[in-house]
Amino acid sequence: MSSVSSGAPASSGTADSSVPSDSSRSSGKVLVTGFAPFDGAEVNPSWQAAELLAAEPPAGLDISAVQLSCVFGTALDELRTAVHAAGDDLRLVVCLGQAGGRTDLTVERVAINVDDARIPDNAGRQPVDEPVVPGGPAAYFSTLPIKACVAAARAAGVPASVSQTAGTFVCNHVFYGLAHLLATEHPRVRGGFVHVPYSPEQVAARHPAPPSLSVPDAVRGLGALLTAAARTTTDIREPGGATH
Repeated sequence: MSSVSSGAPASSGTADSSVPSDSSRSSGKVLVTGFAPFDGAEVNPSWQAAELLAAEPPAGLDISAVQLSCVFGTALDELRTAVHAAGDDLRLVVCLGQAGGRTDLTVERVAINVDDARIPDNAGRQPVDEPVVPGGPAAYFSTLPIKACVAAARAAGVPASVSQTAGTFVCNHVFYGLAHLLATEHPRVRGGFVHVPYSPEQVAARHPAPPSLSVPDAVRGLGALLTAAARTTTDIREPGGATH
């Protein structure tokens, strides 16, 4: 099996993951994580999607799913355990999180080394202006082929875009922790983070209702996205930036 590029600190100056498609490439194992419900919600579509992806994976992918606590620190311990348990065949880790208010699947470009929680996590922790990893790089770029992932989800009929921020809550905490773990201990494994919108059940009683995306639609887009991530070695080059 061919080796894959490792994560790189954002300060390296290369934002492209350098990861066109080769359907003959062996994909190896894929780990997908989602979060437990938080902030009083009864469900979290990121975990619902992760479970469905593992139960019915896209052709050619061996997917396992792990639920992470929405708790600073604990989530990274759980992620590390899952990555190590996956073994030497692990080739791709994609963490999913909920981004209420967003309208589409958003593939995150960069993780930053800061925890700055607007609300407490599920354990009541609310770090402010603290590093995810003391002494770590200021940021890491995703090692997913982010533009190819967006294109694949759109080709599957699911709205998707590149996001320039994963926030500063537990999602970014996990994204940065994953990037640091892969860069320092698992250089053959690529990884990144994707946000999903609310599911319709979460917004049905709200007026006006925020944007939502059904979990089956999210799974369809994420399946195409994961296939592209596993089989793409050079990212496509097309606009995906933002003016603000």
